[in-house]
Amino acid sequence: MRRYGKNPDEDDIRVRPNPKGNRPRTNIRPKHADAGEGLVLTVDRGRLTCLIDGRTVTAMKARELGRKSAVVGDRVAVVGDLTGAKDTLARIVRVEPRTSTLRRTADDDDPFERVVVANADQLAIVTALADPEPRPRLIDRCLVAAYDAGLDPLLVLTKSDLASADALLESYGALGVPYIVTNRDELTDGSAADRVRESLAGRMTAFVGHSGVGKTTLVNALVPERRRATGHVNAVTGRGRHTTTSALALPLPGGSGWVIDTPGVRSFGLAHIDPSRVIHAFPDLEPGTAGCPRACSHDEPDCALDEWVTDGHADPARLYSLRRLLATRERREGD
Repeated sequence: MRRYGKNPDEDDIRVRPNPKGNRPRTNIRPKHADAGEGLVLTVDRGRLTCLIDGRTVTAMKARELGRKSAVVGDRVAVVGDLTGAKDTLARIVRVEPRTSTLRRTADDDDPFERVVVANADQLAIVTALADPEPRPRLIDRCLVAAYDAGLDPLLVLTKSDLASADALLESYGALGVPYIVTNRDELTDGSAADRVRESLAGRMTAFVGHSGVGKTTLVNALVPERRRATGHVNAVTGRGRHTTTSALALPLPGGSGWVIDTPGVRSFGLAHIDPSRVIHAFPDLEPGTAGCPRACSHDEPDCALDEWVTDGHADPARLYSLRRLLATRERREGD
């Protein structure tokens, strides 16, 4: 063994080379200025299908994105092989800022948010009038999520040949939510799809609803060339079977808009919702909150909205609807 004295000559010291032979790490990242612009159509086990210049390209998320995920509806920057050829794989290097984000949690006690879709501007809440029975609490929760995300809600009622829609529509009349009522015959002859398509023109619409309500059946009628599997309602439990397992964005014929079919939900948690943002969807009531106490829940004795309505500035039914929606955060869908 070679020994050095107290003041060794630095030229005599052996310096071991980097065993890995790689460059030192740096915080400087490439700008990827030449990346292609894509739209995420679906996500499946870490592989994302993106639409780039009319081609579908399979991609994966780049490591540099860290924990940030891309979801259906995201606009992304993609590099690598963008030909869309079989067995090719590109990389998503950037997720562009979102114009809207529809979120939900598993339940009201779950702090983990799940992003359902990004960049949608309309939420179609699909519910059956019978088989299975409608669940107004789930509709209310979807409305709260839509208002919080800044999406315009659209109520789509299916199976009107089995039950009347009058009672359900009456409970939502004060909210002024646009609605479409369909039945089995209209889905068969295409008239229902034509009416729904008019409400979707020029927009990106996310379809939500619990299993068995006919959501995917309606999507198949809207985009017949991209048929997805459908199921039946269990005669014992009265619940539908999950047949759509992942969200999928589909272009409407003629490029008139987009529809996003999402898996059926059994619950729609609102743990992430800030109740103070829901009032923004009620422009006739929002000015009345100026006199509310700090952190007012808008459902307490000294809430200024009561006086606002009493003075004739807004319809009492609107205040009732607002409070019903805010209260649904404290109740589960089956209550």
